[in-house]
Amino acid sequence: MVNKVRVYGKAQNRTALGIMHAYMVMYPQSTIDDLKKAFPNSLNPDKGTDEIFIFAEEKGTTANWDGYFKSEEEVLNMGDGKKVAVVKMWTKPSFERVVEQAKLYGIEIAQFEAADKGGKKGGFRLEYLNGWIPPTPVQKKSKMWLWILLAALLIGAIVALLFMNNEPKVQIIEKEKIVTIVDTVYVQQLEEIEKNFNAAKFSQGKVDLTDEAKFVLHDLAKLLEKNPDLKLRIVGHTSAEGDPAFNQKLSEGRAKAAVDFLVGRGISADRLVSEGKGSSEPLDENNQEINRRTEFIVIE
Repeated sequence: MVNKVRVYGKAQNRTALGIMHAYMVMYPQSTIDDLKKAFPNSLNPDKGTDEIFIFAEEKGTTANWDGYFKSEEEVLNMGDGKKVAVVKMWTKPSFERVVEQAKLYGIEIAQFEAADKGGKKGGFRLEYLNGWIPPTPVQKKSKMWLWILLAALLIGAIVALLFMNNEPKVQIIEKEKIVTIVDTVYVQQLEEIEKNFNAAKFSQGKVDLTDEAKFVLHDLAKLLEKNPDLKLRIVGHTSAEGDPAFNQKLSEGRAKAAVDFLVGRGISADRLVSEGKGSSEPLDENNQEINRRTEFIVIE
């Protein structure tokens, strides 16, 4: 199978958690039973508890040991709406087994990353390979149409009854309902690309794109090619450290570097706008790291 997702992690257990999240990205309709078949308990006999996967609301252990990843960003969201927690204990032999098992589903593992890198989600991040784009989860169909049909039949029966009695005492005005469906197929993909681009980072005080940043922008170029009406504003931000004037030029240069790369890949320049805001719009005054970012904003 051609690999579709690469998992970057900071440690064995965090990388194992990333494998499970990668599986859910590839197979978003899966249930906990599907997970247990894909990654059976025999892969991890040293996990210290009965199951690799439990529902998030379950305790899972008989002692006071917090043996599962249960924070909001760590749990797995199943296709049936349930939330599932993954066991934390992964010894080296168990980790090696789950890495081999992941290959069956097109998931590969990168070398562990340093602690100051990596993604925000549970100490791991995912990278999509070979131009693969994650499937959009299929939403359960609403039964609202049935209620609308019944209401229409009831209204029709009332109208007929009134005309039969020749006593039109009730005037029924049916207003047209206009429902706007916004195509958000690319929204999740764009958010993931933005997250990966910011994880790649720039060298301190530089506007040059790193190799990892270029790899992410290749994915962005493919997304733009598949969505010819999509236009982007690429906005650079810096932390408040250093000279404000230098930070302003740095943010402008980084945003322009991303635009120039995309134009070099064949994306029309009139679909892209670069902008730098320096340190004028911090996300968190107490966290300079999160303020250093590049945003990909859809131009309406």
